[in-house]
Amino acid sequence: MINFKKTSLLSALAALCFPPLCIACGALLKEEQEEPFCPACLSQINRVEGSFCSVCGKPLEAPSSDGWHVCGDCILHPPPFSRVRTLGIYEGPLLEAIHSFKYRKDIAAGERLGNMMACRDYDVLNPADYDVVVPVPLHPAKLRKRGFNQALVLAGKIARRFDRPLNVTSLKKIAEGPPQVGLGRKRRERNIRGTFAVAGGGRLQKMRVLLVDDVYTTGSTVRECARVLKQSGAADVAVVALARTRSDGQGRRAEGDGTDE
Repeated sequence: MINFKKTSLLSALAALCFPPLCIACGALLKEEQEEPFCPACLSQINRVEGSFCSVCGKPLEAPSSDGWHVCGDCILHPPPFSRVRTLGIYEGPLLEAIHSFKYRKDIAAGERLGNMMACRDYDVLNPADYDVVVPVPLHPAKLRKRGFNQALVLAGKIARRFDRPLNVTSLKKIAEGPPQVGLGRKRRERNIRGTFAVAGGGRLQKMRVLLVDDVYTTGSTVRECARVLKQSGAADVAVVALARTRSDGQGRRAEGDGTDE
């Protein structure tokens, strides 16, 4: 039998010894606050709202009454995914929190970011509509070096909230491409071609796949992942990521772990 008095006491002691802190600046948070950012940092996170590409989510300069426009890049080079949605722009407090998670191995920050992703309203993209959640994989060598796959941490939170299966065995990173930092979309796409593969593709036949990554820069990583997933029989692939750069290819140490770093 659960001792609720003891459990409540332990929770209170944990809150006293380890109070919740903002994952960007370290400020003390109110105990009842759900967001992992303090009000000041939260106000500095630039959400992708208003006028944006309905496919890749890129912010657009032209005003839009409903936000339902397609950017020139998605018209000229239709992606294999149906849409991309993110928490916000890869800058300021969101960038700092992602860097703490990825490069300083703050898994707790990553889990809180994953919860934030899972609770976000993505307008036309509802995670509950998808059959399976798939994280963008790391190459085994990168995984050994880092010790964890940040996309898996995020994907796990989304899968749990929406009670969807988490598939970590089908999509594989089979080769490491050359460093991608500073390269444009075309060079990145050439470098990344053939670096992902699907094992046991029959498990994804006719399934709607929700692909999860941390940062969307040029989209070369998720384009290649979506391409091989669709090739293996997936009915649809949509993407959710923590952040995206304002325009393709910009951002400090951004889309780095699929192959873009």
